[in-house]
Amino acid sequence: MKHEQTKKLTVLAMLCAVAFVVVALVRIPAVLFLNYEPKDVIIAFGGFLYGPSAALIISLVVSFLEFLTISSTGWIGMVMNFLSSAAFAGTAALVYKKKHTLSGAVFGLLLGSLAMTVVMLIWNYALTPLYMGTSRADVAAMLVPVFLPFNLLKSGLNSAITILLYRPLVQGLRRVGLFPRSSLGTKPARKGKVWVWIAAVVILAVCVLLLLHYNNIL
Repeated sequence: MKHEQTKKLTVLAMLCAVAFVVVALVRIPAVLFLNYEPKDVIIAFGGFLYGPSAALIISLVVSFLEFLTISSTGWIGMVMNFLSSAAFAGTAALVYKKKHTLSGAVFGLLLGSLAMTVVMLIWNYALTPLYMGTSRADVAAMLVPVFLPFNLLKSGLNSAITILLYRPLVQGLRRVGLFPRSSLGTKPARKGKVWVWIAAVVILAVCVLLLLHYNNIL
């Protein structure tokens, strides 16, 4: 049991480190002044592997590391980063914990995307004026044309990448002995599995095209 706990802590520490490196190095311009970074994919992996509490812990650790190092928005940015990641990955992991199948993962990611979008619209309205130095009316005017499409785009990318990469991740962890083979971590779901992966590829392609469009590359 102690050996398994050590493995779990090792994987969680690794995911925290990877998520921080990702957010530090991978920042893709998205909608106007907002950037996309795929750290929530890594956090969702942790939540799917070890449950919603793991997703919340990784979200908090990474948000705090951002606050200490690369963030220019102080504690407000830390709170918003935590809320965004926790809403997406925590919700998805909670659903997946209750329904450990591919359909449970898909439904969890959909609910996580919805939760993140709603939470961030509320908190952007409440907190963005504090660090942008602008009026709440100006922020309210940006909710639908700026923050809504950004969060939908971000959650679409995160969900598609999570679906496509989670199973290979778990297989890799099992090969090196860091995740138990008897776990339900990636129990195959035969019915509809191919169509889910096709849908994930399509969503990923659409989101990438939207990113290119917003950056005037297309």
